[in-house]
Amino acid sequence: MNSAVDCHLLGLALHQGARRRGTIMGPEALRTAGLQTALEDLGLTCQDAGDVEAPKNPSVAAHPNAALYSLPEVAAWTAAIAAKAEALANQGGVPVFMGGDHALSAGSVAGMQAAALKAERPLFVLWLDAHSDYHTLDTTESGNLHGTPLAYLTGKPGFEGYFPPLAQPVPQGQVGILGLRSVDRDERCALAKTDMWIHDMRSIDEHGIVRPFRTFLERVSDANGWLHVSLDLDFLDPGIAPGVGTPVPGGASEREAHLIMELIFESGLMRSLDLVELNPFLDHAGTSAKLLVDLTASLFGRRITVAA
Repeated sequence: MNSAVDCHLLGLALHQGARRRGTIMGPEALRTAGLQTALEDLGLTCQDAGDVEAPKNPSVAAHPNAALYSLPEVAAWTAAIAAKAEALANQGGVPVFMGGDHALSAGSVAGMQAAALKAERPLFVLWLDAHSDYHTLDTTESGNLHGTPLAYLTGKPGFEGYFPPLAQPVPQGQVGILGLRSVDRDERCALAKTDMWIHDMRSIDEHGIVRPFRTFLERVSDANGWLHVSLDLDFLDPGIAPGVGTPVPGGASEREAHLIMELIFESGLMRSLDLVELNPFLDHAGTSAKLLVDLTASLFGRRITVAA
């Protein structure tokens, strides 16, 4: 890394992307679980940039979808996070966005995309998640906006006038989704029309992960791209990561997850990271927070096995 600071920790206590409360405590839980210490133990210089303050008195136009929950708040958070993400990216080092629910990625990726465009580098996004988060404001039936960021970031219509305009959408071909196992009908139909790299849990069970995942990483490398990793806790099996509001059985095992993290580190491509959907209220004695810390350490170079 070329920066005097190898990584920046930024707390984003956004919880309005879903109705279930608790993710507001996520950033502090990650701090308590020793995230900064784990990274510094790897010899990295790690700076805690504090928390982004919740926007005051947000307002947007009324939307015809009456199911939408906290649209003004999430739209305002998106703008605030994007500005901070771009500023951190311009300082060098790897920003680590500690959430908070997955709606925060609408801002973190938007900010990283703006910085990547100025650096004349393509931004690739790796979405590690049980869900595709590919609903638009019109198609979501739950109204929970943590299910919409990937649609917004890739330029799906319907966000204009409600969410901040993007410097440029992330091209669909620069998005990889890994770990899917819960996709709504509208999302499934929309995803089938894209050229995203999608590898669901059935595909992992049938074909393994290393070879196809390396193919995705090679695509990023060949394009001289920046890689943004968005790690949702529900990517993992709830048996090992219970502290999440949207658990879906059949997720990645601890070893599978560490393997993916190690492959990302070995590629040298990661430029930014989201840690999202940690709900300490649902966790068991910090199990999920500690696991996220361990996985982050693997992303930055810690190995859990000894190389031959």
